[in-house]
Amino acid sequence: MYFKNQKFLVAGLSKSGESSARFLLERGAQVYLYDDVISDKVSTVSLKLEQLGARVITADECETAAVNCDVLVLSPGIPIDTALPIAFRKQGKAIIGEEELGALFLRATAIAVTGTNGKTTTVSMLNDVLQASGKHSVACGNIGNPLVKEVENLSFDDFAVIEISSFQLETLSSLRPHIAIITNVSEDHLNRHYNMENYIYLKSKLLRNLRESEYAVLNYDDVIVRGFANNCKGRVIYFSVQSKVDGAYFENGALYYRGEKYFDIAEMTLGGTHNIYNALACVAAAGILGLDKAAVANAICAFKGVRHRVEKIREVGGVTYIDDSKGTNIDATVKAAQTMKAPTIILLGGKDKGYDYSPLFEKLNSTTVIHAVIYGENRFKMMNAAIKTGFLSVSLCSEFSTAIKLAAYIAKPGENVLLSPASSSFDSFANYEERGDVFRKLVESIDETI
Repeated sequence: MYFKNQKFLVAGLSKSGESSARFLLERGAQVYLYDDVISDKVSTVSLKLEQLGARVITADECETAAVNCDVLVLSPGIPIDTALPIAFRKQGKAIIGEEELGALFLRATAIAVTGTNGKTTTVSMLNDVLQASGKHSVACGNIGNPLVKEVENLSFDDFAVIEISSFQLETLSSLRPHIAIITNVSEDHLNRHYNMENYIYLKSKLLRNLRESEYAVLNYDDVIVRGFANNCKGRVIYFSVQSKVDGAYFENGALYYRGEKYFDIAEMTLGGTHNIYNALACVAAAGILGLDKAAVANAICAFKGVRHRVEKIREVGGVTYIDDSKGTNIDATVKAAQTMKAPTIILLGGKDKGYDYSPLFEKLNSTTVIHAVIYGENRFKMMNAAIKTGFLSVSLCSEFSTAIKLAAYIAKPGENVLLSPASSSFDSFANYEERGDVFRKLVESIDETI
């Protein structure tokens, strides 16, 4: 790609958009910027990029930009079927995302991870495994820095462990990871992808470029993911809790890879079946790479988890407060609830993602959850699903802060308050991290406010 002879429109000035614009400007490209969000943060980013040579355009200029620009670099937050990308498509112009831009210039060995749940934990855990094995490795993509921000820091001997969301897969076509891991696939983002068929297709795209020399690490226990093997040209390695597969598996309280024991699950810092799956995916990748078993086992067993994923915040008045703000879909929330041992008040709600919430409450009935405080934009839809399924111990409010106060009032000593919303955060927050951070601040001040 000859940058100095092409014009790029970078749409969306989030972290990925800013990184893409900087990457292009540093290589002499003509860069135009557009974001339909008006905020101090966007204005600050725009000003910095203008000082580097970019030009900010308005909504009225987007149609002209689709004619004059050669490439649209689309933020993962902007759907592929909205007006701007459609205008570029009508002109026969290229539409790429930040990860596609990064993939075009990546020299390091790529290990890519996607799936509905477990991506961030698997990427973080695997990154620790590689570093403990003496490798230079970076966790990036949908976690940490955007891939395009790391490509110049990584050489041929290094590893990029890349978390990839379904949004990013919409505009990703060139990445050929040496190892592609798919953790699981369950209902998510249907408000964006319309139906499960589209969502499943996007997840399978991660395997599209694999050849016989690359590997697909697939969850054998997930019927959808297991089926991806049928059209995969790469070597398929499975991981399973339920069966002794060709790959990584759980047996007699321990994790194995092709008959070799790595460690007992009792040695793991993290609990829960979902974390056994995450560990198995890492063991499979480590086995493929031939990493030292002892180093792999020590790194996985010492891993303490990621922020906002079943993270204990504090105990006050005998009540334990737990942040699972990363639980943005039904499956993730159910998994979090299943790890709770004590009676639990759960905080649910936010921006609707197109689900039927009935399965959520049906499954919560078989956990230690005794009450749900429902808040946010989708609160009435959630409440109706709860009533429909006979889950009647619910409270309803609109504001996030009120929900926390209400949960604290209801909870008794020895019980938990779990934030695991089964919803997007975008009705009130920029992302799930901000929601989790606000939860922490409110919990830390709970002595004064409750």
